[in-house]
Amino acid sequence: MSSNATPKVSDGPPVPFARQILPILALLGILVFGLIVQPLVLGQPSSTLELVFLLALAVSIANLSFLGYEWETIQNAMVTRVTQALPAIFILFAIGVLIGSWVTAGIIPMLVYHGVNMIDPQYLYLCAFIIPAIFSTLTGTSWGSAGTIGVVILGIAQVLGADLALTAGAVVGGSYFGDKLSPLSDTTNIAALATEVDLFDHVRSQMWTTLPASALACIAYTIIGFASDPSANEINSESVDATLTALADSFTFSPVLLLPIGVVLWGSIKRKPTAPTLIVSAILAVGIALIYQPFPSGAILESLISGFDPDMIGGRSEPLPPSVVTLLDRGGLYNLISGIVVAILVFAFVGTLEVVHALEAVTQRVLVFAVKRPITIVTALLSSTATNALTSNQFATSFLVGTAFGKRFDELGIPRRVLSRCLEDGGTMMENLLPWTATGVYMTTALGVSPLDYAPWQLLAWFNYALAFIFAFTGFACFYKKTASSKPLST
Repeated sequence: MSSNATPKVSDGPPVPFARQILPILALLGILVFGLIVQPLVLGQPSSTLELVFLLALAVSIANLSFLGYEWETIQNAMVTRVTQALPAIFILFAIGVLIGSWVTAGIIPMLVYHGVNMIDPQYLYLCAFIIPAIFSTLTGTSWGSAGTIGVVILGIAQVLGADLALTAGAVVGGSYFGDKLSPLSDTTNIAALATEVDLFDHVRSQMWTTLPASALACIAYTIIGFASDPSANEINSESVDATLTALADSFTFSPVLLLPIGVVLWGSIKRKPTAPTLIVSAILAVGIALIYQPFPSGAILESLISGFDPDMIGGRSEPLPPSVVTLLDRGGLYNLISGIVVAILVFAFVGTLEVVHALEAVTQRVLVFAVKRPITIVTALLSSTATNALTSNQFATSFLVGTAFGKRFDELGIPRRVLSRCLEDGGTMMENLLPWTATGVYMTTALGVSPLDYAPWQLLAWFNYALAFIFAFTGFACFYKKTASSKPLST
């Protein structure tokens, strides 16, 4: 099909390109106005993501209606897309239940208590990157790493009075180190599959950007840690001691409390389904809480739904320190409602785009610019980022961009392992910086920090992205085939 042809959707009328991209442009306009213009120019609160995507969805539905599509067709497209998102939504539910149960069982309080005593504050940001990186490499899951060990590290940072946005950025970066390089990672396997590349060739190709970026991130986090005002630790020492004392007095600590963490680690390594694994861990944590912690059974079970209530802690002569209340008041099923609503609206919007094949049309237009090796690689990187931002789905991004660019990479003599790397450099690594994606929603819910706040400190993503562009323009680590021509292609 010519790039200038007007696509025809099955069972629908010919759709002009301008009408295909109208909802996308509307979304961009609403995002800019709601998240940038309102707070920075008008001095008003930012629009919620629920409102942004509700308005964009309304525009897209109206566009389809004016094009002549029946409501049943539009509704079926939205339902199909939302149904495909249910596994991610189930994980969101499960992580809320898990965090609530882990707090109630004393798991998070115990790890925070010992973590504060073990970690030198100057190395906190470095540890916040390295520990999730190890965990995610062993398990292959960024969500599981951030939602478990990441929550603990954020708790330690909170007690120490560290910068939570910076800590969250380091945690997310470390979590995505393993998500990108571990052979156990689903996104790593899908990127290799979508581009028809051997899995380990894909992993080795990614190392060229990810390992140097990780080294730069470690250096930066170390410098930031040492550059922090050392007097801050002395000023906060009394508060830290009060927090640790309150945690030790409120919960019973025991090595048995580590068992639910072992369940998550075992399930990840054995490639067990994520949501059931998290639920099993939560159930075990509830059993431990009933045996070890001094809370009523009804309150323990209620924490699965509403999260841990600090008022459950009784028998104290003075109120809990505010830092302890903030640390413990988290988790529960209801804590995920806002994130789940955003996820449903995002995927419903994507479903309406698929009615007129909007994303495919945009990708075909973009290929017009892919005529030389460097520009082709850069275009694949940018297309991966844009497609992921619009679909909130790295699997869809890998297959859509991988299929669209595969032949062009072959024509230019660029090995497909470079294309598979582009999918993850531009997609997997950047998705967590966008607040409306499923990952952005998840990280906000699990860590309590918005991507808008931690994005500047997710240094792995930025260093990795920069290196990907540098390599594209210099040809370094692009493994060009000598027999291929780099002359412009006819379009």
